[in-house]
Amino acid sequence: MSTPATQPVITSSTSAAPKTVIRVGTRKSALALIQAEYVVAELRKLHPTVDFEIKGMHSTADKDKITALYKFGGKGLWTNELEAELKIGAVDIIVHSLKDMPTALPDGFVLACITPREDPRDVVVVKKAFQDKYKTLADLPPGAVVGTSSVRRMAQIRRRYPHLEFKDMRGNIDTRVRKLDAEDSEYSVLILAAAGLLRAGVGARISQYLDSNTEGGGMLHAVGQGGLGIEARADDQKTLDLLRPLESEAARLSCEAERSVMRTLEGGCSIPIGVETEWIGDNKLKLTATVVNVEGTEAADAEKIEEIKTREQAVEFGIKVAQQLTDNGAQKILDVINAEREANADKAEPWVPA
Repeated sequence: MSTPATQPVITSSTSAAPKTVIRVGTRKSALALIQAEYVVAELRKLHPTVDFEIKGMHSTADKDKITALYKFGGKGLWTNELEAELKIGAVDIIVHSLKDMPTALPDGFVLACITPREDPRDVVVVKKAFQDKYKTLADLPPGAVVGTSSVRRMAQIRRRYPHLEFKDMRGNIDTRVRKLDAEDSEYSVLILAAAGLLRAGVGARISQYLDSNTEGGGMLHAVGQGGLGIEARADDQKTLDLLRPLESEAARLSCEAERSVMRTLEGGCSIPIGVETEWIGDNKLKLTATVVNVEGTEAADAEKIEEIKTREQAVEFGIKVAQQLTDNGAQKILDVINAEREANADKAEPWVPA
């Protein structure tokens, strides 16, 4: 007998009351599994009578670790296959890195929960052989190779350090660090998310933080970076209720504001939009954002502070910041990037909504 797609599984036993089983979808990468296990551990504390089962699968980008992320084009790069499983009821929730989630979800799905946020900043990891010579990007000599597959990171670093070179770097954290440290590696440093390194237990490799408050940084992170988003079916009220106690209101509001900026500008994960949010005093949110062209030679910046108490206010706040970016020249930069993407559309992996 098939299980309705809108309900978690209920298992029965002759010696015990029926037990709810929540099937948790996730990518199969090492970091994604760590994140899913964290969510399950927290949910078990909240709901000790519920069983949680993790189901991992590979996304399009997991299957192709060679192509640079910005060359895929389109949205849903990390999420489509998982959403197909959610739609048919093979899983009840999906744990995502929030920065990988499109800002508009398919019909029938909701961003049900945002967990407490890990450190959202971007960081520098230096090759082991160079750790005595270099600590920061400013220490690197002309022509030093920076490893990243993020247009946003390349663009912002080029803006401040035009003497550096860039080369794509794909793979999970262990793979990237191993490639960096290899004796014959051409990379001097990698740019990674602090959150991933900390969750993977290798935070000791962080050499420099790149946020706007750190000297030599000035780099804004990806929308939603450091957050975990849990996606569920909109009509699965029992599961939505189960997730509610795990929600972090501060993370929800700041991430909703960040996602609203991107949604308004219609930028995917390969568009160089950087953001930074900070809570100031009681309910006041500071949102800084930037759009930089790929070469790092043109940029539009914005910053606002407003009192934010509801999701609706957070979304409206993001729209205002996006408008300020547009007024400062962001649309011109994005139009050029989108035109180049369309010109190369036949070479990109197409996006097919789940």
